[in-house]
Amino acid sequence: MIGHRDYPCLGARSVFRRDRATVRVYDGLDAPATAPLMIADLKQFASTVDPGEGFASFIAIFRGPRITDESHFEALLWSQLRLLHAADEEPWSEQVSPDPDDEHFAFSVAGTAYFIVGLHPMASRDARRASTPTLVFNFHAQFEALRASGQFSRMRDRIRERDERLQGTINPMVADHGEHSEARQYSGRQVGPGWRAPFKAGDA
Repeated sequence: MIGHRDYPCLGARSVFRRDRATVRVYDGLDAPATAPLMIADLKQFASTVDPGEGFASFIAIFRGPRITDESHFEALLWSQLRLLHAADEEPWSEQVSPDPDDEHFAFSVAGTAYFIVGLHPMASRDARRASTPTLVFNFHAQFEALRASGQFSRMRDRIRERDERLQGTINPMVADHGEHSEARQYSGRQVGPGWRAPFKAGDA
């Protein structure tokens, strides 16, 4: 899917073109037994992959459950993130906010901050559609580096143009990095201004 020439996300295309994707398969999204396995794998990923060498992603693919609609996937995604946080023995990354209402929020696992992209079969956006539930963990530091270098706006605009060509409209949930909490973008479902993430750091 990502290797197709029309796929809009240039970062994702770069990850696969440069063989910078780490892919792991787990039984169930929202399964308690999945959390410690993912934490161990993400910890190894963060310790062996240098984000300074270009885009890199950790891709968690789940064998189930069957997704019924976007709200169902969103609920499973946040349930899995709560399970990850509850099982995580390391403190939240100091580089980002643990408050999902804060524009500086990013999800932290084993002390490393990530921007998460959810994919699933029932996604309304073509670029978010995958045959099985999938969570893509991207180093948050990659986006900060892009913004610091002045390249973020150019890349953002190119992705928006490609997404519009693919589907006819720009994804309404894509916000400029740092303007709004990225938590609103994780599941891919279009949400209103009153939406709040079902997550609080520190909850067990």
